[in-house]
Amino acid sequence: MINYNGTIISTEQYFLSHNNRGFKYGDALFETLKVEGNSIIFSEDHYFRLMASMRMIRMKIPMTFTQEFFEEQINKTVNANQLESARVRFTVFRKDGGLYLPNSNDIDFVVEAYQLDNNSKQEYEIDIFKDHYVLSGLLSTLKSNNKLLNVVASVYADENGLDNCVLLNEKKNIVEAINGNIFLVKANSIITPSLTEGCLKGIIRKKIIEILQKDDNYEIIETEISPFELQKADEVFITNSIVGIQSVTRYKKKTYTTEVAQYLKEKLKELEAKN
Repeated sequence: MINYNGTIISTEQYFLSHNNRGFKYGDALFETLKVEGNSIIFSEDHYFRLMASMRMIRMKIPMTFTQEFFEEQINKTVNANQLESARVRFTVFRKDGGLYLPNSNDIDFVVEAYQLDNNSKQEYEIDIFKDHYVLSGLLSTLKSNNKLLNVVASVYADENGLDNCVLLNEKKNIVEAINGNIFLVKANSIITPSLTEGCLKGIIRKKIIEILQKDDNYEIIETEISPFELQKADEVFITNSIVGIQSVTRYKKKTYTTEVAQYLKEKLKELEAKN
């Protein structure tokens, strides 16, 4: 069952036309959320990121689209699928019509819910994807439907027996992983690409930075990162809203430890419990 504009319908029911702007132009945004025990994890952060993104690309936000409405639609969809723990995708797109210039800035939305599988892997190998680059602009920080680069990089990773790839920007600096933000650990410094590099404005990225800013044991640095730093790092980990923190164990011939990531996983669990 899916939720289309507030109505629960069967997944077998046809509801999108060939004029859907998300399909035609990638004129759509989405949030991927985790629901555990009927609790929407970091719901407020997801809601405000979506609202900020909609404003940035000049979508018209309905007066009814409050945080309470956002949560209600998620819960309605999860309950319709009889799930207690779920991976939820909340997609908004401009209404049908127009070419590049839309006929309207009004929006429709779809909410999907699937059984949650958030298990991280013990062995996790990455490499750098060099065929195409992320542009270091503000649009790259949005969670939009324009994910062709991520798709091609995922195919590359699969063809080469990798678990993930590191994406670079046009300056040949590290931006993120295919499906999440990336952090490098060197001694007591934890480094992540700054938003000006074009990385996704990730919710878990934000939470990890908040945790580290209050932790006297570590220094968090947002900056430009050369790919050569992967060989110098003690640890590397990837963050997203479903898995939380995924430790990387191997890059080429380099192997990493995982102690800092394990420490931060516990801190993140404490934040989720307060959610």
